[in-house]
Amino acid sequence: MNDEFGALIPAFNEAGHIDRVIRGVAGQIPASNILVIDDGSSDNTVSEAQDTGVEVVRNPVNLGKGATLLKGFDLMARNTGIDAVFTLDADGQHDPVEMASFITAFRDRKADIVIGSRMADTKGMPALRRFTNRFTSAIISLRAGVRIEDTQSGYRLVRLSMMKQLHLVTRNFDLESEILIKAARLGAVIVSVPIATIYGEEKSKINPLVDTWRFLKLVFRSFLW
Repeated sequence: MNDEFGALIPAFNEAGHIDRVIRGVAGQIPASNILVIDDGSSDNTVSEAQDTGVEVVRNPVNLGKGATLLKGFDLMARNTGIDAVFTLDADGQHDPVEMASFITAFRDRKADIVIGSRMADTKGMPALRRFTNRFTSAIISLRAGVRIEDTQSGYRLVRLSMMKQLHLVTRNFDLESEILIKAARLGAVIVSVPIATIYGEEKSKINPLVDTWRFLKLVFRSFLW
């Protein structure tokens, strides 16, 4: 039942989605290895997650995705039986059934990070999102020194022992890019697997102006690492 894998699901106002996501993940790995961290939601996200029986931790206020992921990785590392952790969104954009291909790539290619890439088939992706994903992936790949197809994908499988080696300083969406740059520079094996592009009625939590500025600051700071 893939006991050596865990799942970290950051959630912010995802009532109506979170239950389905958790149950889907529990069909791939043990429910006892699933951790949901609610990032200060004002809806029923917490109660819906708790009803599934998995562990739920709540931030008293909204801390941001990066800070929530860091908190989750720290908590997951305390379970010595877990070797690697999935991260996936709580809004249903990531299909838990596809976790099997991540696990295969992780084992067969001895990967440290497996990223779900949406770029093989972008027909369902908005044109602006397609452009920004390709642009940011090109920039991060240059800074990392390896080609990464979809650096903005939050659907990942990450080896915990590798995460412990990283000194991470960002706390928002830019954390996911920082992880890739610093891990690649340490020699981490980063591979991609194709995933479906799923868009429904969910709304992006990204602030175009603020998070673009944070991304640019991250790129400039990476020259000093």
